[in-house]
Order: sequence, then structure tokens, then C-alpha cells
Amino acid sequence: MGHGAPTRVGRHGAVGTIRDNGEVSLYRDEGVVLRNQKLGEADRIVTLLTRRTGLVRAVGKGVRRTKSRFGARLEPCTHVDLQLHTGRTLDVITQAETVRSYGAAVVSDYSRYTAATAMLETAEKVVAVEKDPALRQFLLLIGALRTLGEGSHDSRLVLDAYLLRSLAVAGYAPALTECARCGSRGEHRAFAVHAGGMVCSVCRPHGSTHPAPDTLRLMSALLGGDWDSADASDGKQRSECSGLVAAYLQWHLENGIRSLRHVERS
Repeated sequence: MGHGAPTRVGRHGAVGTIRDNGEVSLYRDEGVVLRNQKLGEADRIVTLLTRRTGLVRAVGKGVRRTKSRFGARLEPCTHVDLQLHTGRTLDVITQAETVRSYGAAVVSDYSRYTAATAMLETAEKVVAVEKDPALRQFLLLIGALRTLGEGSHDSRLVLDAYLLRSLAVAGYAPALTECARCGSRGEHRAFAVHAGGMVCSVCRPHGSTHPAPDTLRLMSALLGGDWDSADASDGKQRSECSGLVAAYLQWHLENGIRSLRHVERS
């Protein structure tokens, strides 16, 4: 072997080059591009959810130039393999290779596009803390984008399934088979967003809603991955389910998801 800079596995599992102070200055990871922002004349700040490192904000230098080597690979909904250099405030992307782009499959259909946009925004806000590994959230997002792009299920169902499961992974799964307050099991009729889901007649707070039993079964199917049952639901059930999921999500995320207002839920 040559006598280049030593390497080691970083604390997030990414292989990188070691600086003199022992820190990993160059590392590899794979991630999904969540969004990007203009920086200066030709650069972008790219926000990604990565497999090993978690949420990462990094600079893509020169990616807005026409002749950029990898500008097109850093568009939202793209799954990329990356090499990054650790910076003082923001890391710098030095290499990017496309693993799979989901953008083309969703931008041609408005309902898929708005659903994908809501997923990306949710992923960023649910994870929230930068460089805190979130493997389950990463895998969940990859699976949701793949399913959305394939078009095998209604985009609203795919979005609601993703939102419910993302909340569950984050520790905010709604109570659907027991009272969110006292834990008593049964077919409760009231749903209270601020209480955490279904509530019994004793614990039911003011402002609770009373969704149809079929709507609750749809929510359970989406949370549990029962696509046969979910696909068999009708428009009324899906609409009511989407409303509950959106309200529940907005309650638990401090700043809410702005892109949900554009999602078709009729």
C-alpha cells in the first residue's frame, strides 16, 4: 500500500481520511437530497438525509454552473453516493454519483410531486438534529419514494403511510387500538390529536373528532403496511384519513409542514 493519509471508520460508520488532530476530514456516505438553497453566484447548500451520518447540510461548489460535474445529481428526490469534506460550519461535497433518481417519476404527475415534496420536508423536520444517525428514517424515505415513483398505489395513501410510519419511528405513533390516555383497549370512537390518538369516553377531551370505523381501519392498515386493505378503501375514507394524519403530524412537529397545503386530498 502507498503512504497516503491514514484512514479510519468515523463515528457514524463512514470511512474517511484522518486529520492531524484525529478527526475524519474526508468521508463517504449515501443520502437522499431533501432540498437545496442558492449560495453566492454558483454554489448551493444541499440538505441530505444520509444512511450513516443522518441529516447533513453541505456546500456543492459550482453546481449551478452549466458545466458543473455533478450539479444535476444534487436535485431533490435523488439518491446519491457522496464524498464529503468536513468543514468548520458546513461540509463540502467533493464527489456525487447518482444511485437512483426519483425526480423524473414524480414531477410528471402533480399528486406524486406534491406528495414527494411533503415527504422530503417531513424527513428534514422529523430528524431535525444534524449528524445524528437516523438509519430507519433514511430507509423509510427511500422505500416511500420508490413506491411513489412506481405508481402502484394512490399517492395520497403512500404519503399518509410514510407520515404515520415516520412519526412512529420518531416515537409519536398514534394510539389506534387503545386509549391514548388511560391505555384501555377497545373500539373507541373519539380521536384527539393533542391526546395522542383514540380516546375512551371517560378520557375524551373537548374538541375530539369521531372518525368512521373504516377510516380508523385504513389508518391501521397504512401504519402496518397492509396494502391490500388500504387499496380497497374508498375516497371518503382516504379523505378523512388524510385529514387526521395531517392534523396529527402538524401537532407533533413544531413548525408544521408547509408543503402539505399543496397536496391533493379531494
